[in-house]
Amino acid sequence: MPNFVKVASTSDLKPGENKVVNVNGNEVALFNIDGEFFAITNTCPHRGGPLGEGFLEGEVVTCPWHGWRFNVKTGVSPVMPTAKVPTYKVKVEANDVMVSVE
Repeated sequence: MPNFVKVASTSDLKPGENKVVNVNGNEVALFNIDGEFFAITNTCPHRGGPLGEGFLEGEVVTCPWHGWRFNVKTGVSPVMPTAKVPTYKVKVEANDVMVSVE
């Protein structure tokens, strides 16, 4: 069973915003898409760029370093489907955004 950790409040990210959060010592990129929250690793597989600091357009984040793109819901690149990043389970309880640390 997944163990969830509070990483933010729902008011911390408006729809279309993203930020980097810490989940038990791991940097995770957290995104708000139309009031629904998603989390992926903060590390781009290309050169380690910070995905949580990238540009979010719809469901796709663009790495700020070299432009690699990933769907924040699935972790899959829309450009090169073999390129993927890990995703994390997210749930909201009251106003708390929780990310799984399993």
